[in-house]
Amino acid sequence: MVSEEADTTRGTMTPPPPRGPAGAAVRQAATAASPAGANGGEAARDAAHAPVEPGGTTATRAWATRLVIVGIVLAALNLRPAITSLGALLEEVRDGLGMSGTLAGLLTSVPPLCFALFGSQAPRLARRFGSGAVVCAGMVAIATGLLIRPFIGGTAGFLAATAFALMGIAVSNVLMPVIVKRWFPDRVGSMTGLYSMALALGTSLAAAVTVPMTDALGGSWRTGLAVWAALAVVAVVPWLPLVREGRTGTGAAERVPAAVRREDDALRITHSRTAWALACFFGLQATAAYITMGWLPQIFRDAGVPASEAGVLLAVTMAMGVPLAFVIPRVATRLPHQGPVVIVLGACGLAGYAGLYLAPAGGAWAWALLCGISNCAFPLALTMVGMRAKSSAGVAKLSAFAQSTGYLISIPGPLLVGVLYQHSGGWGLPLALMAGLMVPQIAVGFLAGRDRTIEDEVAARAAA
Repeated sequence: MVSEEADTTRGTMTPPPPRGPAGAAVRQAATAASPAGANGGEAARDAAHAPVEPGGTTATRAWATRLVIVGIVLAALNLRPAITSLGALLEEVRDGLGMSGTLAGLLTSVPPLCFALFGSQAPRLARRFGSGAVVCAGMVAIATGLLIRPFIGGTAGFLAATAFALMGIAVSNVLMPVIVKRWFPDRVGSMTGLYSMALALGTSLAAAVTVPMTDALGGSWRTGLAVWAALAVVAVVPWLPLVREGRTGTGAAERVPAAVRREDDALRITHSRTAWALACFFGLQATAAYITMGWLPQIFRDAGVPASEAGVLLAVTMAMGVPLAFVIPRVATRLPHQGPVVIVLGACGLAGYAGLYLAPAGGAWAWALLCGISNCAFPLALTMVGMRAKSSAGVAKLSAFAQSTGYLISIPGPLLVGVLYQHSGGWGLPLALMAGLMVPQIAVGFLAGRDRTIEDEVAARAAA
């Protein structure tokens, strides 16, 4: 359990300082907490961003912390089934709605587009309503969208309901690192690992069981898609008391002085090179992940691998994220520089792509495992978001910027691979593109892994 100090006079609790440069700044501010202290501004910020403690009792803090953990896990489980369950039944959906092949192909670009558009609004919503309230609303949006999209009628209604569910996913994507940073500042790695592991589990679970579950429920694709709304309804429950207590917000639920709020609002994220490096790293790893999810089975099938085995190979690739998503963030937070982890993951990707080109069928299982390891750049990116900012407000801005910009970068990738495959008639050019994109991913990831914070970079640039 994370240790906290209760301030009974003001009814707040202060989480312990995080590790790394952010933790050093917090500890330095704590030793100079007087108004005349050199770092009084940082102390004011850290005190201002402490979660509100209504009762101030140890029992209340323990109860709330456990509830946050349950909420994080359940929310993470719901962040991908809307996408992977649709992929499993895409052929049936196309036939049922009379959807053209072109429009069905564009569906693969809808998730990153929605993540970019809606995710950018998450910090503003969190300042106004609180992070917990926004995540709770996001789970409601996911449940509603998944429930109505199979029955709303017509392609337009199906797309609109899907976008509504993706809106809930987008804001939750951005705010999960913020909530981890606020509630577990000294356990960013382990909590990000837990969240990422749950996300990977939800992704692979929906891909693996949607079809057999649809068959068990009568064979209707509408029922097979709608049933995933039940999981989202369950995820709403732990966030409701947190919304009522106002414990996880970054706006009204916190005691933020106007001066500190202005300082947070004045943070110009685009002036940080680390923020740009992290955004590009996020976008390139998302590109690789979407290409893998969308095209890896076809690569195997074109090499003579049976369709059923190709599906299992994709499931293995995705399942690799379950254990590694928990391990990699814990390792990353123990390193002063996350660049070596970036290089290892990138090297696995390059080796996997080379194997897919040279012997796609002969070493299929090895290439699937290597691609799965490479796709674990996603939890690493989330971990670095939490480590590259000092305050929860900084994490909120960095998370929104990195994910929104990154998902925009990832949109053309799967479409371009499809165009190259169609015009070349083989996988040589698409795999060359995938390998070519991995090189800059390693480079920008190495830069994003340096031991520094966006606040320090912006301040240094302003003082120059």
